[in-house]
Amino acid sequence: MTADVVLPCLNEAEALPWVLERIPAGWRAIVVDNGSTDGSDRIARELGARVVYEGRRGFGAACHAGLQAADADVVCFCDCDASLDPGLLREFVRQVADGESDLVLGRRRPRGRGAWPLHARAGNLALSRMLRRRTGLRLHDLGPLRAARRKDLLSLELTDRRSGYPLQMVVRAADAGWRVAERDVPYLPRAGRSKVTGTWRGTWQAVHDMRAVLAEPGGAVR
Repeated sequence: MTADVVLPCLNEAEALPWVLERIPAGWRAIVVDNGSTDGSDRIARELGARVVYEGRRGFGAACHAGLQAADADVVCFCDCDASLDPGLLREFVRQVADGESDLVLGRRRPRGRGAWPLHARAGNLALSRMLRRRTGLRLHDLGPLRAARRKDLLSLELTDRRSGYPLQMVVRAADAGWRVAERDVPYLPRAGRSKVTGTWRGTWQAVHDMRAVLAEPGGAVR
């Protein structure tokens, strides 16, 4: 089983070596540079990753550019800040490839002080509850570590290009009748400061984006 791993990247030079050395053998890392100024693109290329450039700022813009650049049957997503080990994706991919699930998400379990700030956990909990009311899915987390088949992901016709992208993927997957599963994964203190959960403002901007996704009419994708 092989897969492409999409790694949205904005100034992650410090974390890239740790992340890329944990990509499973035979898999391809696609680092999507979203405007880095610290040489992240050069480091990624030197470490063997494919580098894709996305000029429009936004987590969703970077993720979708990586999805479009991928060509493996199964595509994974992982943050590029050393908070999540991409080696854990082996079981995610197996679960998708064996037909057990259509979308597998990582449920983050904090390890170490500062791994998941209180305000970020509160925002995630609120969104999980809203997601349950909207779709019926009883998920505990909307974390970035995930895997699904590329053609299926493209069929969702995702449009959000900011912080709502991960949630829109889950909402539209639920509307399409996908089997969505969760797996526990350790969540480590990230390298550097988060662009989203590092501040209250960033967290609640993400919540605002995601609330807009939840307001979309259901059943649009079948």
